[in-house]
Amino acid sequence: MSSEGQDHLSKAEISKDAVQSGAEAAIGTVAEVATIITGAVKDVAGALGGLATELFEIKDASKKAMDQHVDEPGPEIDDPEIDDPEIEIEIDTDIDSEGPADPL
Repeated sequence: MSSEGQDHLSKAEISKDAVQSGAEAAIGTVAEVATIITGAVKDVAGALGGLATELFEIKDASKKAMDQHVDEPGPEIDDPEIDDPEIEIEIDTDIDSEGPADPL
Protein backbone atom coordinates (compact mmCIF):
# COMPACT_ATOMS: atom_id res chain seq x y z
CA MET A 1 0.00 0.00 0.00
CA SER A 2 1.08 3.53 -0.61
CA SER A 3 1.20 6.17 2.04
CA GLU A 4 -2.32 7.34 1.06
CA GLY A 5 -3.88 3.93 1.83
CA GLN A 6 -4.44 2.92 -1.78
CA ASP A 7 -3.11 -0.20 -3.50
CA HIS A 8 -0.49 0.38 -6.12
CA LEU A 9 -1.24 -1.52 -9.34
CA SER A 10 1.46 -2.21 -11.86
CA LYS A 11 1.04 -1.26 -15.50
CA ALA A 12 0.97 -4.97 -16.37
CA GLU A 13 -1.90 -5.64 -13.97
CA ILE A 14 -3.85 -2.63 -15.27
CA SER A 15 -3.32 -3.88 -18.86
CA LYS A 16 -4.41 -7.41 -17.87
CA ASP A 17 -7.57 -6.07 -16.25
CA ALA A 18 -8.39 -3.96 -19.34
CA VAL A 19 -7.88 -6.94 -21.68
CA GLN A 20 -9.96 -9.16 -19.38
CA SER A 21 -12.82 -6.61 -19.27
CA GLY A 22 -12.71 -6.18 -23.04
CA ALA A 23 -12.77 -9.94 -23.61
CA GLU A 24 -15.71 -10.36 -21.21
CA ALA A 25 -17.64 -7.60 -22.99
CA ALA A 26 -16.93 -9.11 -26.42
CA ILE A 27 -17.94 -12.61 -25.29
CA GLY A 28 -21.16 -11.26 -23.77
CA THR A 29 -22.00 -9.46 -27.01
CA VAL A 30 -21.28 -12.56 -29.12
CA ALA A 31 -23.53 -14.61 -26.83
CA GLU A 32 -26.32 -12.02 -27.13
CA VAL A 33 -26.06 -11.94 -30.93
CA ALA A 34 -26.02 -15.77 -31.06
CA THR A 35 -29.20 -15.84 -28.98
CA ILE A 36 -30.88 -13.36 -31.35
CA ILE A 37 -29.81 -15.36 -34.43
CA THR A 38 -30.92 -18.64 -32.85
CA GLY A 39 -34.34 -17.16 -32.11
CA ALA A 40 -34.65 -15.78 -35.64
CA VAL A 41 -33.72 -19.13 -37.21
CA LYS A 42 -36.24 -20.86 -34.95
CA ASP A 43 -38.96 -18.39 -35.99
CA VAL A 44 -38.15 -18.85 -39.70
CA ALA A 45 -38.23 -22.63 -39.33
CA GLY A 46 -41.61 -22.38 -37.61
CA ALA A 47 -43.00 -20.13 -40.33
CA LEU A 48 -41.77 -22.44 -43.10
CA GLY A 49 -43.24 -25.43 -41.27
CA GLY A 50 -46.57 -23.62 -41.06
CA LEU A 51 -46.43 -22.85 -44.77
CA ALA A 52 -45.69 -26.49 -45.57
CA THR A 53 -48.66 -27.58 -43.45
CA GLU A 54 -50.95 -25.14 -45.25
CA LEU A 55 -49.70 -26.33 -48.65
CA PHE A 56 -50.39 -29.97 -47.72
CA GLU A 57 -53.88 -29.01 -46.55
CA ILE A 58 -54.54 -27.10 -49.79
CA LYS A 59 -53.29 -30.06 -51.84
CA ASP A 60 -55.52 -32.48 -49.91
CA ALA A 61 -58.56 -30.20 -50.22
CA SER A 62 -57.92 -29.76 -53.94
CA LYS A 63 -57.59 -33.52 -54.46
CA LYS A 64 -60.79 -34.13 -52.48
CA ALA A 65 -62.65 -31.51 -54.54
CA MET A 66 -61.36 -33.01 -57.79
CA ASP A 67 -62.43 -36.50 -56.68
CA GLN A 68 -65.93 -35.20 -55.87
CA HIS A 69 -66.19 -33.14 -59.05
CA VAL A 70 -68.85 -34.24 -61.53
CA ASP A 71 -67.85 -33.61 -65.11
CA GLU A 72 -70.21 -31.01 -66.48
CA PRO A 73 -70.22 -29.82 -70.05
CA GLY A 74 -68.21 -26.63 -70.45
CA PRO A 75 -69.21 -23.56 -72.47
CA GLU A 76 -69.35 -23.86 -76.21
CA ILE A 77 -66.35 -22.48 -78.08
CA ASP A 78 -68.46 -19.90 -79.91
CA ASP A 79 -70.14 -18.75 -76.68
CA PRO A 80 -70.20 -14.89 -76.79
CA GLU A 81 -69.37 -14.73 -73.06
CA ILE A 82 -65.94 -16.24 -73.65
CA ASP A 83 -65.24 -14.50 -76.95
CA ASP A 84 -64.92 -11.06 -75.32
CA PRO A 85 -62.20 -9.22 -77.29
CA GLU A 86 -61.32 -7.09 -74.25
CA ILE A 87 -60.04 -10.09 -72.30
CA GLU A 88 -56.35 -10.60 -72.83
CA ILE A 89 -54.28 -13.38 -71.32
CA GLU A 90 -50.55 -13.00 -71.23
CA ILE A 91 -48.29 -15.92 -70.34
CA ASP A 92 -44.69 -15.31 -69.36
CA THR A 93 -42.63 -18.15 -70.81
CA ASP A 94 -39.22 -16.83 -69.74
CA ILE A 95 -37.52 -19.30 -67.44
CA ASP A 96 -34.79 -18.14 -65.11
CA SER A 97 -31.79 -20.31 -66.00
CA GLU A 98 -30.17 -19.69 -62.64
CA GLY A 99 -32.77 -21.71 -60.78
CA PRO A 100 -34.30 -20.83 -57.43
CA ALA A 101 -32.61 -18.30 -55.21
CA ASP A 102 -30.52 -19.55 -52.30
CA PRO A 103 -32.65 -18.92 -49.18
CA LEU A 104 -29.71 -18.29 -46.91
